[in-house]
Amino acid sequence: MKLTSSILFGLIIIFCLLSKFTIAVAIVGGGGRWEVLQKSIGVSAMHMQLLHNDRVVIFDRTDFGPSNLSLPDGRCRHDPNDRALTTDCTAHSVELAAAPGANSSSGASFRPLTVLTDTWCSSGSVAPDGTLVQTGGFNDGERVVRTFAPCGDSQCDWSEAADGLAVRRWYASNQALPDGRAIVVGGRLQFNYEFYPKANPSDRTTYPLEFLKKTRDQPEENNLYPFVHLNVDGNLFIFANNRAILLDYKKNVVVRNYSEIPGAAPRNYPSSGSSVLLPIEPPGTEAEVLVCGGAPVGSYLQAKNGGRFVGALPTCGRIRITDASPSWATETMPAARVMGDMVLLPSGEVLIINGAAAGTAGWELGRNPVYAPVVYRPDSPAASRFAVQSPAGVARLYHSSAVLLRDGRVLVGGSNPHVYYNFSGVDYPTELSLDAFSPAYLSAENSNFQPRIITTPAPLALAYGEQFTLRFTAAAIKGGGRGDNGGVRVTMVAPGFATHSFSMNQRLLVLETKRATAVVGDGEYEVSVAAPKSGNLAPPGYYMVFVVNGGIPSEGIWARIQ
Repeated sequence: MKLTSSILFGLIIIFCLLSKFTIAVAIVGGGGRWEVLQKSIGVSAMHMQLLHNDRVVIFDRTDFGPSNLSLPDGRCRHDPNDRALTTDCTAHSVELAAAPGANSSSGASFRPLTVLTDTWCSSGSVAPDGTLVQTGGFNDGERVVRTFAPCGDSQCDWSEAADGLAVRRWYASNQALPDGRAIVVGGRLQFNYEFYPKANPSDRTTYPLEFLKKTRDQPEENNLYPFVHLNVDGNLFIFANNRAILLDYKKNVVVRNYSEIPGAAPRNYPSSGSSVLLPIEPPGTEAEVLVCGGAPVGSYLQAKNGGRFVGALPTCGRIRITDASPSWATETMPAARVMGDMVLLPSGEVLIINGAAAGTAGWELGRNPVYAPVVYRPDSPAASRFAVQSPAGVARLYHSSAVLLRDGRVLVGGSNPHVYYNFSGVDYPTELSLDAFSPAYLSAENSNFQPRIITTPAPLALAYGEQFTLRFTAAAIKGGGRGDNGGVRVTMVAPGFATHSFSMNQRLLVLETKRATAVVGDGEYEVSVAAPKSGNLAPPGYYMVFVVNGGIPSEGIWARIQ
């Protein structure tokens, strides 16, 4: 019997999702491209944050035992509280140079960093001045605030402040706020929130949040790493377990209760779905949240106590949180996924990557890796939003992560579903490698449409509501884009702190066009746009700004808004 091309393509996708054996076949039909960035950085990438000097800070936890990367100059960490090694001369954090286009053959380098207290399952955000602020963890790290100020001479390292938090924070979530502070929400057995930095370092004030207690659902605690998004009205959308609220954090008042996500299944850790705030379009009065994947009720206990790995959730819930009467719309992904990461792409699409098709988060509790990423196109018709991409060659399960780089690629690392580093005799060895995934917009066939920003100094200094002009080159302007500007848009992306299937503070804004694309020379163009109007739309700090030509983004430039 002769197979039609559509049936054949469908079979390829099914085989790709069910069996790693067929990956070589599926690469031909998929979108995007993979490359190995580093075969080993010596540390598993449990947490990742891109900074405005194009360096990525990566770290795992200190009580894994020794990593595969030694600290320099005979340096060692002496910690009598450590549960694995009281004296450890290996690194548990690195700084990766992630210059645009860098790969393992062209010098993507990394160096060890010294982290002293346990960062296991911690959280983070970036301050307005570009400093990484990293909070909480386990054991002696549970109330520590660590900072990393980026530098150009490779001499900077972690600074740690004991008792920087009012209470222990393990599995908490951070969100950058319009006033420059960060809010730290929840954590294990913490049904409250607090702020950092504090006007008085001795301040031990926390604010109760009964919602987190109500969504705990013992004994699985599917309210850890709650999904926290800053709404365009300045309030916080907080999702935990299977429901959400809108919180006025200034008054500690819940101003809205949202309906349960359809299906009633939990989406937060350890069920470990993922969530993004979808791109914010001008004039910035509407906001939508997307929640995808996760694990059914009871998955954690069934895997841990019975060795039964329940199939992951195949659904996404989407809700416009600013509507007068908001309701969830349900969509079905091409494959079920737990422990996936969601990355906002400069094109306005969402990449869903990493994870497993069965089980849940936790030691040895995930099965059936999902190798093929999926691109979600928010503006496409509901029945055609998902597109399966070329599969990876590496399983990325528990403790994997993914972040957007300034050149439009996505850095992917981590996966250690074991109590310690384990490289043999297990189904899914600890991964110390880093891969870069290039979405289809970086393919050779799109190179003629890729803009190149040429006249703007970096970092670009912006004020709220300010109009500014970007000059760029492109071989051709691609039609068919949204709006009346010949398909050219400008997007602004806040890099997220990625860990445990959630990128905290990740944000994408489509800037309002003030003057349409104009030809200024042979292959040169200008477009004028307005910066976001307030910190409710874009908290102060560093962003990547992209010119997007019919869905094809330029390499970004750094901008700082304040």
